[in-house]
Amino acid sequence: MQYISTRNTKQIFTFKEVFLNGLASDGGLYIPKNIPSYSLQELKSLKELSYEQLALKIILNFCSDEFDETEIKDLVSKSYKEFRVKNVVNIKKLENIILLELFHGPTLAFKDIAMQVIGNMYEKILSDKNKVINVVVATSGDTGAAAVNALKGRKNINIFVLHPHNRTSKVQRKLMTTVKENNVYNLAIEGNFDDCQKLVKSMFVDQSFNAEINMSGVNSINWARIIPQIVYYFFAYFQINNSSQKINFSVPTGNFGDVFAGYFAKKMGLPINKLIVATNKNDILKRVINTGIYKPKEVLQTISPSMDIQIASNFERLIFYISSDDDQITLKKMEELKKNNEFKLNNEQMRIIRKDFISESLSEDETKNVMKKINKDYNIFVDPHTAVGIGVLDKLSIDGTNVILSTAHSGKFPETAKEAIGKDPELPDEIKRTMEEKEKFDILPNDLNSIKKFIKERA
Repeated sequence: MQYISTRNTKQIFTFKEVFLNGLASDGGLYIPKNIPSYSLQELKSLKELSYEQLALKIILNFCSDEFDETEIKDLVSKSYKEFRVKNVVNIKKLENIILLELFHGPTLAFKDIAMQVIGNMYEKILSDKNKVINVVVATSGDTGAAAVNALKGRKNINIFVLHPHNRTSKVQRKLMTTVKENNVYNLAIEGNFDDCQKLVKSMFVDQSFNAEINMSGVNSINWARIIPQIVYYFFAYFQINNSSQKINFSVPTGNFGDVFAGYFAKKMGLPINKLIVATNKNDILKRVINTGIYKPKEVLQTISPSMDIQIASNFERLIFYISSDDDQITLKKMEELKKNNEFKLNNEQMRIIRKDFISESLSEDETKNVMKKINKDYNIFVDPHTAVGIGVLDKLSIDGTNVILSTAHSGKFPETAKEAIGKDPELPDEIKRTMEEKEKFDILPNDLNSIKKFIKERA
């Protein structure tokens, strides 16, 4: 597999370069030069595989120049051995909707599914190197905890996590800040998630700084984050589909990474009907899908903080594919965004988007009402992000079976659950113990030079 940048299709990269660099030096995002695809007959041969067997088949498509089949099998096995369900994910049917539970990993969020694989890939790639890699990552809550858990205590790696100060749930924060290993640094930034993400991107494109600290990243801008997320779309489709029924996936998303993995699964041949982009009141994705205008506004703090985003990084990958794989069109759109704080899609681009995507949003009250109704009707808790994925379906007219990606355990948002339902969700015992641990983090201003200085002194 060869890779290119969304802003330069002429330069070719290996998987190892893509993995360690995270972001291309031109500011673009890495994508495969060619998309691996499955025929209907080949899809049938994958249908009976276990989750780990399927993960081996799909992941190997993207990194066989770096890992052989035995190594990927071992990586996958190590990555998922501590998940709380046998097949990594759990499928729960509730009458007319199906929940795809993705939160059975160590930090109770879908991010674990990719991040555990990434952690083991780092260890394998760096095993014969003495050079230290410094991973710098921005988080709105879940990515940071998953990255810390996957990389804590590993040799030749430091991890620096930037989270927006006082804008994550207490459980989300504690899963990051109570880790004791010396290679973990938590930075609480006085700003929002978009500020954190902008800081990280600025460090990536600063070639001098990047080289000085040997920087790498695990945000969903890193293609390696997308690869393992493609797997659960295939697995869920095979478990649910019976012959000719249409399957839709409703995806609560802010940075567009999780739903882009579904889009890529469809481009690989999986016959998904519609991808439903479910958002909160930070609804930039809804606005661009419905109007063609991508214009960030102020980030609003909500009860679904992982979607409190106005710069959806992975949308750049979609722009590339809806622009006839033209890197110059993609580059122009990104330059317009930087210069004018907006760009517009043309009619043909919008036609292509609407073939695969549909989008809606939920207010805070609507989200709480969904949480309350699901608890009343089925005696289960769903977290506010999952509630958004469920609730938008009532606003849409769409044929087929709807699968909602349940992206986080409700126990990560106990305050919201208490407010919406009147009682607390139950946390797993290991998370309860975490809540009693002492925290360790540094509060820093939203200032690039201050953060660079902090990192350089510890890298």
